[in-house]
Amino acid sequence: MKLTVVGMSGSYPGPRSPASCYLVEQEYAAGTFRLLLDLGNGALGPLQDHLDLAAIDAVLLSHLHADHCIDMCGLYVERKYYTSGPTPRVPVFGPAGTSERLARAYDLSADPGMTNEFDFRTFPEGPFPLGPFRVTARRVVHPVPAYAVRLEAEGRALTYSGDSGACDALVEIARGADLLLCEASFVEGASNPPGLHLTGREAAEHATRAEVGRLVLTHIPPVVDAEQVLGDAKPAYAGPVEVAACGATYTV
Repeated sequence: MKLTVVGMSGSYPGPRSPASCYLVEQEYAAGTFRLLLDLGNGALGPLQDHLDLAAIDAVLLSHLHADHCIDMCGLYVERKYYTSGPTPRVPVFGPAGTSERLARAYDLSADPGMTNEFDFRTFPEGPFPLGPFRVTARRVVHPVPAYAVRLEAEGRALTYSGDSGACDALVEIARGADLLLCEASFVEGASNPPGLHLTGREAAEHATRAEVGRLVLTHIPPVVDAEQVLGDAKPAYAGPVEVAACGATYTV
């Protein structure tokens, strides 16, 4: 798998990064399958530096906060008005109510909403196939229904935390993954609200418990010192750890 960081800013776009969006590519059927993990505000623009929007094969939305899904509205406009020729509906997996939420966001009626452009599906219980991937989504701790996602292909595994507070579910879905792309929005020592986000240390502790091969910290808000988050993480995880950066790529 090839993972490209399109946007890694936490909670809202920053001056050097849009909000959450990650492109995962895998060889499939004599071509390349291109999957998006989230499409937060500001991400649709720089995403076009990495692919033709018509080449998106699927989208997985971890949850329905705007910094993880709202640029689906722009993708809808592109698919509806600017994609030439007939194109198949793009499968979009997310929490229950994703179709209705995005229709409201663009002031559309729920029927048809965006369903002519996207094939909305609720994350099922247990693993499911999607192109070359075996996908597993697991509910994690957040104020709204939110999921961590595990992608497996050719014996390799990538886990994306989405937004999550500390929880055993994140450890379980990341177990043995080659790379854990994990949110780390808070710094140690601050008065952080519970059940919302992780600190760098907490992200590292989850990675250690899950015995992952590599930890990439992401979803760091513009006002948070990423070096401090990284410094909080390093003592709690013995493997390679770094902060995500826009345009960075990883081979998993």
